[in-house]
Amino acid sequence: MEDSALSVHRDAFLEHLHQERGLSINTITGYRRDLAKLMVFLEKESINHWQDLAGHQLRHHIARNHQEGISGKSIQRQLSAIRSFYNYLLREGIAKTNPALELSAPKSTKRLPKTLDTDQVSQLLNSHETGWHGLRDHAILELFYSSGLRLSELVGCNTNSVDFEDKTIRVLGKGSKERIVPVGTMAVDAILSWLKIREMLPTKKKLIHDTDALFLSERGKRLSNRSVQSRLNRWAISKGLPGKLHPHMLRHSFASHILESSQDLRAVQELLGHADISTTQIYTHLDFQHLTKVYDKAHPRAQRKTPAEDL
Repeated sequence: MEDSALSVHRDAFLEHLHQERGLSINTITGYRRDLAKLMVFLEKESINHWQDLAGHQLRHHIARNHQEGISGKSIQRQLSAIRSFYNYLLREGIAKTNPALELSAPKSTKRLPKTLDTDQVSQLLNSHETGWHGLRDHAILELFYSSGLRLSELVGCNTNSVDFEDKTIRVLGKGSKERIVPVGTMAVDAILSWLKIREMLPTKKKLIHDTDALFLSERGKRLSNRSVQSRLNRWAISKGLPGKLHPHMLRHSFASHILESSQDLRAVQELLGHADISTTQIYTHLDFQHLTKVYDKAHPRAQRKTPAEDL
């Protein structure tokens, strides 16, 4: 199957995504995974050429995925990958139609992101750590909440990414788009404290392998995504916070708290690096939930009746 016309055209498309469109490795891996699933289906249906796939056959493939419990969001992503792939095949003269245009993915229920309230954030960030790990982790937590960074953005930061005079940080977001975002005073202070002891590795191996990385592991390498996630969970447990703490929760909390105070959706969109404001609009729902709670507690006519009052 790997030497078939199917795999040749798929590989050419993936190379096109890498060389001409400059998409990230993670994005290309997602395309490869979704197209691999489709190729397995084509093999079962004895379809040897991409142009032979009809709309009703693709619909059967998508329906089977839905029956197997794959979420509407994942199916939307699959269809998007297939649609893009067939647009490429049309441009190359390999296919004459795009069967994915005949389908629409099942709608998935939007789950609101979990956030920490301001008291929980204070509980997490109020720290007087002095050790190597403690100062590093505190700087990470402060920067996450101060600037609303994605995990990949924070891990990718270098020592020269921070402008301490302007109190900003330069990060590389989705689609390799660079943006500059503000850094709060407390985060700046935490980063400066960390930089003072950054090179004093706690292990016997004193050699720093990645001299540019802002956040290092104790072995002197750039801190990995998994390590950051593990450290955040450890901090949440030590601070008595309920549930798991993941990096995106701090990003969501940042966005929600900024919107509650400013009511400026466009500014939050820019701070988060969202290409489309519709992505940012989910935080208006979070803000409305906050306002509803305030109303229920404060308004004299919004108090819930006790069972005795209902009789």
